[in-house]
Amino acid sequence: MVECSVLSIYFKYKSMIITNNLSKKYGELTALDQLNLHIKSSDIYCLLGANGAGKTTTINLLLGFIEPSSGSAFINQLSVHENTKTTKRFLAYIPENLMLYPSLSAMENLEYFSGIAGKKLSNQHLKEFLGEAGLQSEAFEKRISSFSKGMRQKVGIAIALAKDAKVLLLDEPTSGLDPKASNEFGLLLQKLRTKGVATLMATHDLFRAKEVATHIGIMKDGQLKQQLVAKDISLQELEQAYLTTMDYKELAL
Repeated sequence: MVECSVLSIYFKYKSMIITNNLSKKYGELTALDQLNLHIKSSDIYCLLGANGAGKTTTINLLLGFIEPSSGSAFINQLSVHENTKTTKRFLAYIPENLMLYPSLSAMENLEYFSGIAGKKLSNQHLKEFLGEAGLQSEAFEKRISSFSKGMRQKVGIAIALAKDAKVLLLDEPTSGLDPKASNEFGLLLQKLRTKGVATLMATHDLFRAKEVATHIGIMKDGQLKQQLVAKDISLQELEQAYLTTMDYKELAL
């Protein structure tokens, strides 16, 4: 009864991403321990934490790649476990290393992946989505094998735009990007926010999290230890909160 009451409150606010006491165990190891998230349209929620904190496990559960040991996950008010294929229609996923077809051009990759999502787009629309994602026009017809990581991530954003995704799941998308490319990626997330997209991003990058997020969670050992409203804290305060949560001795740089 309590679980139903909590979910009814969440649904009232039209949350796009919900986890309700979501847990995942592998034998004696608890990878995720009773995670509760509530992410609405136009929210950008950044999950911070060291390797093994549970960030990637959270995303894999939301994608339906793995099954929860207990608890539940919802995308657009649909249970991921019970509606795995349906929930995938509402979301786009960009991992640290986005898998595109290297021998195909940006246009061809976008056409292929949008086709999988049931979209039949003209060449003009493909170009418009790539342009909106920040890819330079001279790269549209070039093979992905010649692209930098930042350029590949822009193709990923174009796929999300073409798919009209309501939810964006990101796993370390700025890892390995230079500062300019990382900044450009952050600006693209802000653009998606204006379109009502709910974003969950797992990251190690405190600076980028502070720059783009509306909300920030800090995870350790599979547990969500702190939740913060990004606009209410400074970067220094975020750093202090993170280091304190991680129990590091060096609490300031």
